[in-house]
Amino acid sequence: MKRRQVLAGAAALAARPVLAQPAIGGASKVLSFVPTTNPPSYDPAFNPAQATRTLGLMIYETLYTRDMHLNPHPHMVEGHLVEDGGKRWTMTLREGLWFHDGTPVRARDCVASIKRWMARDPVGGFINERMDALEAPNDRTLVWRLRQPFPFLPNALAKTQPTPAIMPERLCADPWKQAPECIGSGPFRWVASEFVTGSRAVMAKFENYVPRPEKVEYGWGGYHVKVDRVEWRIIPDPATAAGALATGEVDWVELPLPDLLPMLRKTPDVVVRRIDTHGVFPVLRPNFIHGPTANVAVRRAMLAAINQVDEMTALMGEDRDGYRAPIGFFIPESEAASDAGMDLLRNPPGVAAIQRMLKEGGYNGERIVFMHPTDPPAYDVLCSVAEGAFRRVGLDIDVQTTDWGTVTARRVSKEPLEKGGWSIFPSGFPPVDYANPVLAGGLRTNGKDAWVGWPENARIEALRSAWIDSPDPAEQKRLAAQIQLECFNYVPYIPLGQYLPAGAWRSNITGQLRGPAPVFWNVSKA
Repeated sequence: MKRRQVLAGAAALAARPVLAQPAIGGASKVLSFVPTTNPPSYDPAFNPAQATRTLGLMIYETLYTRDMHLNPHPHMVEGHLVEDGGKRWTMTLREGLWFHDGTPVRARDCVASIKRWMARDPVGGFINERMDALEAPNDRTLVWRLRQPFPFLPNALAKTQPTPAIMPERLCADPWKQAPECIGSGPFRWVASEFVTGSRAVMAKFENYVPRPEKVEYGWGGYHVKVDRVEWRIIPDPATAAGALATGEVDWVELPLPDLLPMLRKTPDVVVRRIDTHGVFPVLRPNFIHGPTANVAVRRAMLAAINQVDEMTALMGEDRDGYRAPIGFFIPESEAASDAGMDLLRNPPGVAAIQRMLKEGGYNGERIVFMHPTDPPAYDVLCSVAEGAFRRVGLDIDVQTTDWGTVTARRVSKEPLEKGGWSIFPSGFPPVDYANPVLAGGLRTNGKDAWVGWPENARIEALRSAWIDSPDPAEQKRLAAQIQLECFNYVPYIPLGQYLPAGAWRSNITGQLRGPAPVFWNVSKA
């Protein structure tokens, strides 16, 4: 949605028709939520999309989770014992864990779920490379036997995109297919009978859930559910969603467009606030095996053509505190952040210089297929700006607009462009995973086993392994700078900035917890 369309829509919000709202369960106990986009899947281990992640946090649990400061803590486990120089981890499940189908959570369910996640996640794949065995000697005990120590194991098992979500063993047979049922052990259960794709998803309070005893802080501690149901309302048009919030037809809009926030701040009984502590790290992901983007010279030119400040300004408007740009391949102020190579972004070459890069690199006007999703409004804006930048330097951009679900399904294709393949698409990385090389899945460059796009760069892989194995913070800092320099050379993804959007909700909704994703425990509706 373009800025002028948003502003025009905002002027007519009060006149918008009432949206139908079921009153099942009593209005005071039903929380209606508008996510940024329709979740393309209910399986967060299968699909790393942000909407699926947020949905998954309600339904599934992980062995470990994070507090507001991103420190990992035991969640499904009571704790762990580390032996044999860091190569043997023994984890004990806490009592009171039940799946939504009425069966107890067993260690073998956890083993099957984690192995399924490892097959799909770049970080999980790295752990698997270091692992001799993962076993369940009894119903409450997991034993990891590693060939090399991996001190970041709890942090990896607390990640959320893709999520090492625990589900019944019977649902874990094929890691390359979505789980046939949506059954977890989390504080909410999926109501399959009320799901309407593209319209509504319903999660009900799981009455048999036993919270941890600690006070809650984002994902750490006791998940106390204070509503009967959470109904996700899929409203693709941002102005319609904001209008529904203004009139009280929905309770919470995850990420209203920034242009609509001044109107919402003036609306009675509406609260606008940032609760997302890290926001989104949007990038463009190229295809490394087909088409012009398989040419490193083209990727370097595309990186040089992007002006991150233009991208963030188009998205966030005058809210300068709501974004950071330009940024490198790690998020600012993190342990791996570096100035290495940043002159390219701070003092970019002009159009003529980039055109010379393309000519010298062998680009001859070949078509670049840009998958442009329009239903996440942020991606729509960011893609539009990027496409203009690429065309200005002489790239032949074939824009193929579609919905986000189609992008997530199509991006796994390895077909060439002439057979329906793709060249580049947008993604929103979780910034919490890009503070260092451990969880940064987009940095994995191990070819066919890497995330979609399938980059292959032995130097990045070697530097990443060296960073993980180094006990010296100064050496890690040096290695992170080398990783960033090699990323500028190879371009595993194109950073677009980092934005920290605000959410909006009715004033009778309280208890939202600050953190990198919206969560629904501790939330009350008066």
